[in-house]
Amino acid sequence: MIKRERIIIKLSGEALSGNRGMVIDPETVTHIAKEIKAAYDLGTLEIGVIVGGGNIWRGKTASEMGMERSSADYMGMIATIMNALALQNALEALGVETRTMTSLNIPEVAEPYIRRKAISNLEKDRIVIFGGGTGNPYFSTDTTSALRAAEIGAKKILMAKNGTDGVYDKDPRYHKDAIKYKALTHHEVLEEDLKVMDSTAAALCKDNNIEIIVFDMNVDGNIKKAADNEDIGTIIR
Repeated sequence: MIKRERIIIKLSGEALSGNRGMVIDPETVTHIAKEIKAAYDLGTLEIGVIVGGGNIWRGKTASEMGMERSSADYMGMIATIMNALALQNALEALGVETRTMTSLNIPEVAEPYIRRKAISNLEKDRIVIFGGGTGNPYFSTDTTSALRAAEIGAKKILMAKNGTDGVYDKDPRYHKDAIKYKALTHHEVLEEDLKVMDSTAAALCKDNNIEIIVFDMNVDGNIKKAADNEDIGTIIR
């Protein structure tokens, strides 16, 4: 039996909103599920998915506006669970067996996150969606991606960006002379503060030799291409 590669796909919550002003757009979620299924259908991968909650709630923003940070972050964690359930439903409608596991205990809607149970689900060819962040305030879903990857032994994170096709030396939306990197080291990402992910997540990836591929998820087929090691976006190793 060929050993399958275990990966994490990191999605932004905003990606689930689509272009119609909805918090969660069912058509967009279905499209994303089809893109993930295309990678799943390669038959060579065990896939974990982490989705942010920024389309519903941003704990950091609420905190900056005066809300107590821990409460704001817990609300953000609940938002990620809502997104995880929406994506699970869309994947299962396509015939892909999926489990949502959460760091916050909500047994009526999802399994609690247990590392060995997550690995068992992956080995049974199920896509596992990790909701609820790390279960602790002050940590982003980027950090959750790095932490879960390290815990389950995934050596690659696909950072599916919403409209950004890689890592640049400065924001390409505001600087026409921005230069795109084809490849970077973890050290360079941290040293140059390139904002690929927060510093805690970047350090975790560096310490655990987890490769990161940053690419534009809005291009059809890109999730499959990134999962199949095609030359797109920016690779960090």
